[in-house]
Order: sequence, then structure tokens, then C-alpha cells
Amino acid sequence: MKHTLVALMQDRPAVLHRVVSLFRRRGYNIDSLAVGQSETVGVSRMSLVVDAENVEQVVKQLYRLVEVLKVTDVTSERTVERETALVKVSAQSSTRRDVVATANACGAKILDVASSSIVIEINGDPDEVERFIEAVRPFGLKEMMRTGRIAMTRGAPHSSRETRPTQSARAGGISPVSLAPST
Repeated sequence: MKHTLVALMQDRPAVLHRVVSLFRRRGYNIDSLAVGQSETVGVSRMSLVVDAENVEQVVKQLYRLVEVLKVTDVTSERTVERETALVKVSAQSSTRRDVVATANACGAKILDVASSSIVIEINGDPDEVERFIEAVRPFGLKEMMRTGRIAMTRGAPHSSRETRPTQSARAGGISPVSLAPST
């Protein structure tokens, strides 16, 4: 089963490498991985989709890394999920109008038009992105790059699926209290 995890980790060199190596060593497949700065200076937020039967074991393994501060399985939570894809589609003169019409119907944005191709950007729910890709595939998909799923829980923080930081995570210099939003 696929699970969406959101992890907060210290923004230090080689942390992403250590996380990916952890998954590789244990044979878990990462379907999607996106990392960027969070609202807290020195802390990165990672959104990751992993195909694993025992997600609790994945979470435990993540906490073995000192730099990991908090991990939340948001799979069954109410979330906002987004993905971006850049798609280069074959667009001969006979199909160009259809490609543009499909992009417009799906809320996509034309970024570049060349003599034999069009580069299109689509942002949205991962299912919307997938539907768009399937809609333009018959025109001839030349290249594609997807960012991977990013996710955030809706509304007020909900802690039922959240795993608390371990003592080793607290020793990393950023306390769970410093991650709380200021009022």
C-alpha cells in the first residue's frame, strides 16, 4: 500500500542522502520525494510517498536518523496535495490546436511553442496531473518531468497519526516546541 509521509528534519548536508540510503537498504520503493525549506529556519520539510506494507517500520527507521525531528503519516488524513509536471508534447501543425485546447480544458499553461512541440505546465491534485498526462499522451509525449507529491494536512494540526520525536531527535538541537507555530 502507498503511504504519504511528511517529515521535518534538520537542514544539514547529506541528510537527504541518509534518508534515501535508509530506504534503499531496506528495500522500500520511494514513489515520490519532494524536499524544501519549511516555515522554521534550519528545518526542511520532506513529503514522501512510499510503497510499504508496514509503514510504522518505515517511520521507526526514519527516527533512527538523528536529524529527523518529526514524521507524520498523512495517508488517511484530510490533506491538500499538489504536484507539478512539465510535459513536452509533439505538436505538428495538424494537431497543434487540439494540444492547446486540451491544455486549456485542463487548466494547464503553455510555456513554449516550437515548430514540432509544445511545453506545457500542469499544477494540481496528483490525479488531475495524471489525467492531463493521459489526455495528451496520444499526441506523442516527448519528455516529462514531475515534481512528486507534496502534502499538507487541512485545518488545525491533528496529532492522531503523528509520531513524537525521540530523545535522539531532540538531541539534534531543535526541540519540538520550536516547531510549534507562534501565536
